[in-house]
Amino acid sequence: MSLFSSRPFSDRTASWLEQSGLHPLLARLFASRGVQSPDELSLDLKKLLSPIELKNCISTAKFLADLLQEKRQLMVIADYDCDGATACAVAVRGLKMLGGSETPIQFLVPNRFTMGYGLTPEVVELAAQQYPKPEFLITVDNGIASESGVERARELGMEVIITDHHLPGDCLPNAKFIVNPNQPGCPFPSKALAGVGVMFYLLVALRAELRTRGLFTIETQPKIENLLDLVALGTIADVAQLDRNNRILVSNGLKRIRNNVSQAGIQALFKVAGRDTQKANSFDLGFAIGPRLNAAGRLSDMTLGIQLLLTDQPDQAIAIAQELDNINRERRNIESGMQETALAYLSEEHLSGTLANRSSICLWNPAWHQGVVGIVASRLKERFNRPAIVFAPANENDFDSENTELRGSGRSIVGFHLRDALDLVSKQEPGLILKFGGHAMAAGLSIKKSDFERFDASFQKIVDNLLNDELLERRHIHDGTLLDSEFTPEIGDLLSEEIWGQGFPQPIFYGEFEILQQGLMKEKHLRLQLRPIQANGKGSITKPLTGVWFNHTQSLPAKASFAYRLVTDRYQGQARIQLMIEAHDTSPVHGAC
Repeated sequence: MSLFSSRPFSDRTASWLEQSGLHPLLARLFASRGVQSPDELSLDLKKLLSPIELKNCISTAKFLADLLQEKRQLMVIADYDCDGATACAVAVRGLKMLGGSETPIQFLVPNRFTMGYGLTPEVVELAAQQYPKPEFLITVDNGIASESGVERARELGMEVIITDHHLPGDCLPNAKFIVNPNQPGCPFPSKALAGVGVMFYLLVALRAELRTRGLFTIETQPKIENLLDLVALGTIADVAQLDRNNRILVSNGLKRIRNNVSQAGIQALFKVAGRDTQKANSFDLGFAIGPRLNAAGRLSDMTLGIQLLLTDQPDQAIAIAQELDNINRERRNIESGMQETALAYLSEEHLSGTLANRSSICLWNPAWHQGVVGIVASRLKERFNRPAIVFAPANENDFDSENTELRGSGRSIVGFHLRDALDLVSKQEPGLILKFGGHAMAAGLSIKKSDFERFDASFQKIVDNLLNDELLERRHIHDGTLLDSEFTPEIGDLLSEEIWGQGFPQPIFYGEFEILQQGLMKEKHLRLQLRPIQANGKGSITKPLTGVWFNHTQSLPAKASFAYRLVTDRYQGQARIQLMIEAHDTSPVHGAC
């Protein structure tokens, strides 16, 4: 059963925000998302938290300044997702802007299929083979769990600077410096920085250090804020919590995209995705641009994605973006097949009884692709409202052996910390998990094929102990009802211009509607003509509204209550409002709690 409830807010706070000049609807939405005063509404760059409180940031910046002035050989070690790719591009571009242009700043991104995640000894050995051999490795979006990799680097005569945002393990790597807001003893107020955000902060500190050394003044200093479009993309794509600090970063990055002064690669991705840069929003970054960049790391080599973000040639950018778009289409086909297989298995083997008694989902299949398991896990989590982990063979040509390594990716639900749960499994069953890492809502791990059933049972036991029936109830938190006067393209545009995402969720509204007409689009999407029913049973809207429910084919009754997003659709120069249906309230007594 699904539960619908409205997001609470303070009328007093909403009134205060409205009096400051904020639109009444936005005032209510912001108040319900924790904005306490008008002072918090400003997303000006000057309001960013200072890098001074980010542990080791200043000392690392001073060390980097020495390295740049000494023209030492540097290599950035990236991760193969969107956050890692944007962080790598920010690092390479930023270091060149700040004095590294005379010495090539190399980068290396691991192949997820042959080297796994992070700064592994294998990655370090590959780095040592490059010419010129790097003296210092700078990790972005990885490294906090790479103890053996750091040790191998030292054995090969290289020092490591770690910039990361993931949660650390019990022991920290013996790196030269570690910059990570989530490391022990770091007082930085925002723990939500993505990997690209951490690297940007290091560049801010580095620029300040070089300024104190007289290399430039405030007027002549390099404009590293020109990299904020990359920071915005990586932050949104990594589903980082949008606290105020991250919203400042994302807001200013989106301004650059909307003003058509973003990187050539980002402009090219918008073009192949069919999105308008002048109306760019966080939804575009998360659901259109990020997936196309991520596709390179999932099916191919993220080097291609990083090259896109580093090029300043529009023609080259378009060519690479089109290649990424093709890879993303292939990814979607693979994902569709995997999801279909998973749902068929769950329907046949579990839904008849056992899944109803399970609080988690663990699956693997020898034919599945390890680059897509995270997306499938996310789809299963959304469909069944349970933590889900999906595995695939690490080596598709060696899945018959019991020692075959399975690589899994998990997604969690609100109230269940996935990374901590895996940590408990590893402590209770030493050696069962070969390696793991991640966050509260997403994590990756590897196990032996022969240990899958044991892992499934152990993980299920942990989930049972930490989750209760209340948390397993599917909850739809919404922002109440809209007035008839608010069903306008102007309101849709107003909403789309704001920064929404993890921790500052996109508005979902609730209401009862009269269904005037319904039918299917492409045999799989429900299209509706509807009219809102207000509390008094009467409304002022005479022209029907259009509603769309993607991937839903079951028809609705003549009157229905549901949760929906409000968007403005433009076709042939005409703006019209659309309701994007999220969920149908089937409870006997309609109405929000």
